[in-house]
Amino acid sequence: MSDTTFLDWPFFESRHRDVAAHLEAWVQSRPEPEHCEGAALDALCRSIVRDLGASGLLEPVVPPSGADGLDVRTICLAREILARRSGLIEVMFAMQGLGTGPITLFGDEALRSKVLPGVRTGERIAAFALSEPDAGSDVAAMSTQATAVPGGWRLDGVKTWISNGGIADHYVVFARTGEAPGAKGLSAFVVDADSPGFIIEQRLEMISPHPVATIRFDGCFVPADRLLGKSGDGFKIAMATLDVFRTTVGAAALGFARRALDDAMKRAATRMVMGRALIEQQLIQGKIADMALDVDASALLVYRSAWTRDVQKRRVTRESSMAKLHATEAAQRVIDEAVQIFGGLGVTRGNKAEELYRDIRALRIYEGASEVQRVIISRQAMASLSA
Repeated sequence: MSDTTFLDWPFFESRHRDVAAHLEAWVQSRPEPEHCEGAALDALCRSIVRDLGASGLLEPVVPPSGADGLDVRTICLAREILARRSGLIEVMFAMQGLGTGPITLFGDEALRSKVLPGVRTGERIAAFALSEPDAGSDVAAMSTQATAVPGGWRLDGVKTWISNGGIADHYVVFARTGEAPGAKGLSAFVVDADSPGFIIEQRLEMISPHPVATIRFDGCFVPADRLLGKSGDGFKIAMATLDVFRTTVGAAALGFARRALDDAMKRAATRMVMGRALIEQQLIQGKIADMALDVDASALLVYRSAWTRDVQKRRVTRESSMAKLHATEAAQRVIDEAVQIFGGLGVTRGNKAEELYRDIRALRIYEGASEVQRVIISRQAMASLSA
């Protein structure tokens, strides 16, 4: 059983502890998904989403009450607990939120009522399409074009590294509409997967298997009522969505790190080397100490950021960047040490440490790579100096 004393920290209310207990019971009642690929992986992911929806666990990311119901602390707890159990379950949960966050925050009532209930119950799968082959963290370099036509918009361009690509029912797509140069000339659209001109160009195989694809728009028509906010609001919509979910990436990394620490301690306590338990060696004690320190420091940064947004109701650009940067980099260190403690087993397919080693790597890249987070933190720090 993982350490849960952090739930007594002042960042949380009793309702958060109730959510954590419910999530813990849910993950313990289900087996960890087995490794699979291709059509079997797609079917498994659909099954996971249906199970999450039927259990009411998607409500934190697709709240019935709309934007006011987005409680970042609850989403962080969910991502941490689910990640500790399974990276695949965690990413399917998270993408239901990321692929609906822009609609929850900026969609009109008609669009929200049409799209969100099915995602909440797990009957529909959502995706978020921002990245392009030459535009990842540099959103201003986006080249996918949206051209106004009678009754709506025509989309042309390519998006890649799109989670849930190939299995999603809708995609929130960001494209250039040209109201201003760079990032200010973007808009956001909700595009159904069965839209003419929407093409799954390539399914991508990742080191941590989950559905990811490159998608292409070839004269894809999008009705006018599928524009989110106003034309030119795309960058604002993307940043507002990431302001909610970037902190939660740190929470997922924290879940991976907790699992690695738990398993490493159990291994060190039971593995006998030269007649003594591995944990009796001071070098191993030092590793465990550093791992525990990284886990607690990450938790403090993650839940500080979540509390700041939930309670103080303000932007958390600095706090969320710190949380994501530290938690993902620290989790990489913790998991690497766990692999080392497991020895040969740690690099054997089927061992949880090896799975975690693959699961964590992408988190240091997506939703703003670690290098980008350092730039953001530096700029925020300098801005406070001159304020």
